[in-house]
Amino acid sequence: MHRPLPDLSFFGVRGIPEVQPGDDLAEVLLSAVTRQGLTFTAGDILVVAQKVVSKAEGRLVDLKTVTPSPFASAVAASLGKDPRQVEVILRESRRIVRMAQGVLIAETAHGFTCANAGVDRSNLPDEDLVCLLPFDPDASAHALREAIKRRTGQEIAVIISDTFGRPWREGLTNVALGVSGILPLRDYRGEKDPYGFTLRSTVIAVADELAAAAELVMGKVEEIPAVIIRGYRYPEGEGHGTDLLRREEKDLFR
Repeated sequence: MHRPLPDLSFFGVRGIPEVQPGDDLAEVLLSAVTRQGLTFTAGDILVVAQKVVSKAEGRLVDLKTVTPSPFASAVAASLGKDPRQVEVILRESRRIVRMAQGVLIAETAHGFTCANAGVDRSNLPDEDLVCLLPFDPDASAHALREAIKRRTGQEIAVIISDTFGRPWREGLTNVALGVSGILPLRDYRGEKDPYGFTLRSTVIAVADELAAAAELVMGKVEEIPAVIIRGYRYPEGEGHGTDLLRREEKDLFR
């Protein structure tokens, strides 16, 4: 059966000040939304960059307080990295996936596989600061969603996004780390395509696609860390960002 395609609207949330540890992120975002003359409506999707979530949650490390281990120092020397940052990366890692050509790929405690275990020095006011991923991105998304619902009365979905590289493809793209109010996967298995063929393996990572689409508005230097997406009929429910991780027994490349 033909389904009309949705008309999607994207609203970048501008004018957000430098987020500090302990800030009420929901209030910061709502204030910026109000100043733009925007409002939340039921069914909106709020995509928020991981960096502002981590800042509000105090997930920052001052490298001046870090003493690298001998192993971290050896790894740093082989990769041309700051040994203090490598020490933090190792602390955030469940395992090291690959080290070569100045690149350190690690699996985080959450299960995400990414460069530097998500430890990042960009968009920070002090060159000795590094930012870690949120401790529990799903809990961060849920808390933000509930806070916005209390203040606005509107039922929305929230996605916490971050920028990851991809094996076998050049360029970076945003993905969903944490979600609330949305099922991150849309399962088409058992449905028929327009020619009557029954789909058997098609499961779309809608949360990742929404995060990537929002990044086109956010950019990397435009200081737009949040985007409201309106018009997408997403699968509602209490999913988890980790639902997007392929289980080890199904991973043909591990």
